[in-house]
Amino acid sequence: MMKRLIPTFNRILVQRVIQPAKTESGILLPEKASKLNSGKVIAVGPGSRDKDGKLIPVSVKEGDTVLLPEYGGTQIKLGEKEYHLFRDEDVLGTLHED
Repeated sequence: MMKRLIPTFNRILVQRVIQPAKTESGILLPEKASKLNSGKVIAVGPGSRDKDGKLIPVSVKEGDTVLLPEYGGTQIKLGEKEYHLFRDEDVLGTLHED
């Protein structure tokens, strides 16, 4: 049976991106060079509400690649895969390929 987690409020479910330890041409990268705290957004909650009850949507969408803080988030394991749950305001930014 497949489990699916749908975040509540302004939370997002992220799967961290594992950076490669070497380049395509075979050059080994130092550990610090490959440590970029990024992840792929797997699921998003509907958003939070302001004091008047209006919905404030989440700023990212499923499939986005986001920059994450070094610490924080809640680690969740579903089956064999590991995910992290963050609040929308904890995300530092989105990454786009040019």
